[in-house]
Amino acid sequence: MAQSLMSRFATRVKGADLRLAPTTDLGPARLRIEVLSGLTVALALVPEAVAFAFVAGVHPLVGLYAAFLVGLITAVLGGRPGMISGATGALAVVMVALVAQHGVEYLFATVVLMGVLQVFVGVMHWGKFIRLVPHPVMLGFVNGLAIVIFLAQLTQFKVPGTAEVSGHGTAGGEWLSGMQLWTMLGLVALTMAVIWLMPRITRIIPAPLAGIAVVAAVVIGFGIDVPRVGDMADIKGGLPPFHIPAVPLTFETLQIILPYAVILAAIGLIESLLTLNLVGEMTGQRGGASQECIAQGTANVVTGFFGGMGGCAMIGQSMINVKSGGRTRVAGIVAALFLLSFILFASPVIELIPLAALVGVMFMVVIGTFAWNSVRILTRVPRIDAFVILLVTVVTVWHDLAVAVVVGVIVSALAYAWGNATRIHASTRVTPEGAKVYAVQGPLFFGSSEGFTELFDIANDPQMVIVDFADSRVADQSALQAIEAVAAKYEAAGKTLQLRHLSRDCHRLLKRAGHLVVDADDDPDYGLAVDYSVRTGILGSH
Repeated sequence: MAQSLMSRFATRVKGADLRLAPTTDLGPARLRIEVLSGLTVALALVPEAVAFAFVAGVHPLVGLYAAFLVGLITAVLGGRPGMISGATGALAVVMVALVAQHGVEYLFATVVLMGVLQVFVGVMHWGKFIRLVPHPVMLGFVNGLAIVIFLAQLTQFKVPGTAEVSGHGTAGGEWLSGMQLWTMLGLVALTMAVIWLMPRITRIIPAPLAGIAVVAAVVIGFGIDVPRVGDMADIKGGLPPFHIPAVPLTFETLQIILPYAVILAAIGLIESLLTLNLVGEMTGQRGGASQECIAQGTANVVTGFFGGMGGCAMIGQSMINVKSGGRTRVAGIVAALFLLSFILFASPVIELIPLAALVGVMFMVVIGTFAWNSVRILTRVPRIDAFVILLVTVVTVWHDLAVAVVVGVIVSALAYAWGNATRIHASTRVTPEGAKVYAVQGPLFFGSSEGFTELFDIANDPQMVIVDFADSRVADQSALQAIEAVAAKYEAAGKTLQLRHLSRDCHRLLKRAGHLVVDADDDPDYGLAVDYSVRTGILGSH
């Protein structure tokens, strides 16, 4: 298809205007959009940061400080303007075991080490490997994350003040019932309706901000008794204090924090880079993977020294920002500064905001994030692609994002390898001189090497055998080893084997092994990454 499914998904959800490249003109109109978008994001960040702090088993301010610091630093240094970062549930569920066993100081030290590892990945330019994530995995990623965001909002339908900390989220408490439940649902529906209608009336105010403002005004004006932000926790605090993690600088400490740091760094980078790709599809931007790794790492190093729980990119808040019109770094910076102002000055006001309004915003994010086209095309794409979409979606929901992406990539790679392995075959003919020609077709690599050796009828072949690789490609050392094995069998049978239309790399390696490789002007010219086999003497042993 000329246009990718993800591109069509982005166009459908956000509108054609969002496919334009982000403007750098920060005139009054653009600045107003960026500031209002940042305010909307900041309001949505508060309950998320508090909830993830509960998940990790730390004080709510630890989550809020992380949201502020990570959000601010990545907005300034990140590889994709428009992305929003902060404390996330994917990291929190890993942190809870560390905090429970060793305390919050070890968490701060782990966050610092996590950041160092992420900076190293960025400096080494390893972020580019995110391009190896297949499109079906990307679809499964957005679908699974949309479901996770939806399920996370359901905890807001519990009676406030009865939640307990759990390794899998905010658990405990009784579900709302009766009039409270219906009131909550009605306010959520009102928020979603305002967000849906607002762009059709005016774009002066971001639709999510309008939804929050309208529902908050209704609840406060009529004194409606529904859960509010203040029911989750008191968000009032001071500036993040500089604090060196109080852990012993010993090898034993490193043994404790290193495994957690590696896992957190991997999860954080995978989620951040996938979000970077998704936002890039919607805003027409490219590149920035290594820069984003460095920004995420720097943010986490700083956060660890200022009492934060660390973080990574947040797809939900990034979608809110993009949908609200945020296109530059200003929106992310403003969101972080608004969040800090909530902590320092405006906590009494912010705590009055009904959770129903924020749930409504996140439900609209879920609708906009889920790749609905992927459901329609499941029966039209190859079965393995449909399976990968469903597999990644399920693993994302039931386990975590990092495992889901790794599983999806492995399954896709194995399916690709198997598909290519079954393509190897050969047509045969006999020349007027009586030589038998095997015209090999299909790629020759580790997956097809065994099938390649089974193509030949050594016992019944004539004295001269020619293997023509004009329609094949020798890909790796396993392929060369398979050619070596076939040549050795013909040599043992006292027959002559000629190899034709191989690349120059193959010529050099196989001639060194003493095999008859015929040069021709139309030999292919491609590189073969098997220098290791030359250095170690794997080839030429016969």
